[in-house]
Amino acid sequence: MRRSGSIVRQVLDMLQKMVAPGVSTMDLERAADKSIRDLGAKPAFKGYYDYPCVLCTSINQEIVHGIPSERRVLKPGDIVSIDCGVVLDGYFGDAAITVPVGKLEPEVEKLLEVTEASLYRAIEAARVGNTIGDLGAAVQRLVENNGFSVVREFVGHGIGTRLHEDPQIPNYGTPGFGPKLREGMVLAIEPMVNAGKPDVLLLDDKWTAVSKDGSCSAHFEHCIAITDNGPDILTK
Repeated sequence: MRRSGSIVRQVLDMLQKMVAPGVSTMDLERAADKSIRDLGAKPAFKGYYDYPCVLCTSINQEIVHGIPSERRVLKPGDIVSIDCGVVLDGYFGDAAITVPVGKLEPEVEKLLEVTEASLYRAIEAARVGNTIGDLGAAVQRLVENNGFSVVREFVGHGIGTRLHEDPQIPNYGTPGFGPKLREGMVLAIEPMVNAGKPDVLLLDDKWTAVSKDGSCSAHFEHCIAITDNGPDILTK
């Protein structure tokens, strides 16, 4: 899983450097497809429940599962969330980043900083004996204290020989509640945070989820292993 996680990270690092005004989300898709195969892995998302692409690319008010397209061209001031998954020798890796396109409005810049920080708060809480509720509470507290909202329709998940395994990992919760964390678990923790209200709409393509109020949304994700020495990030 560390090897599959490393491939995901290499692909995301490459895509982050590509993000610029005038680049289409299909440009990112093609580059990711080639890179994953060159690195000896297979894309995890393409064909999963008939999803058509290798990446999910979600711009501005799109929360998750945006489908790459030649028509979606990045503009200055946009943000784009890039979610990538691979499978290598039967084991999955999954991670996401939200990337600015040039200079951002201060509120949107803060959204990205808080969302990423909330991911690391959850990772810090991912210790043997803590609970799934501790992870969600860590995200929720930081996000809401900064005036943003946690998306509730989509959650993190266990990951291993399948892309999505139990347990589900909401980005909200009550400390001490939910399944206990045990050594050897691997979790994909992925805060999705809206600048405005948490409500979600699904577009007609049946994949792309957007904020109902049109506010920007950010998404960051890591896969982590629970060990006796604390959380081990497999997608760093």
